[in-house]
Amino acid sequence: MDALLDELVRKERSALDRWIRLDPDGYLGIYAENVVYFDPTTERRVIGLDAMRGRLASMRNVKLPFTNVRYEMIDPKIDPYGDIALLTFNLVNYGIFSDGREDVLARWNASELYRFSDGNWRIVHSHWSYTKPELKQP
Repeated sequence: MDALLDELVRKERSALDRWIRLDPDGYLGIYAENVVYFDPTTERRVIGLDAMRGRLASMRNVKLPFTNVRYEMIDPKIDPYGDIALLTFNLVNYGIFSDGREDVLARWNASELYRFSDGNWRIVHSHWSYTKPELKQP
């Protein structure tokens, strides 16, 4: 199980290393064709790799108001179920603003469901949510 955790964390970190610099190709390379995706900015689930490519295309043109981005992956855990494995972890994103201060950009809960197929682990379901978001009362 430790070897599987190490393998999936390596995949995830490789994708995150690119993502934090606004390059979605790391994740696009490990999503399955039939990936299902949720995050707080999606109104509905996103289904399929082509839909994810479309959703993430504009990401490459974003100009960040901060530099020296980094992240911290906290307490990754793996729950294997045969050819399926659930990777869960928390993530904190940081950046340095123009005044020189580093600040937390976002705190995340992440669930990535991987499936082993054709000799490779790919994400079939990805769900991201904010950690302890401020909920507005109705």
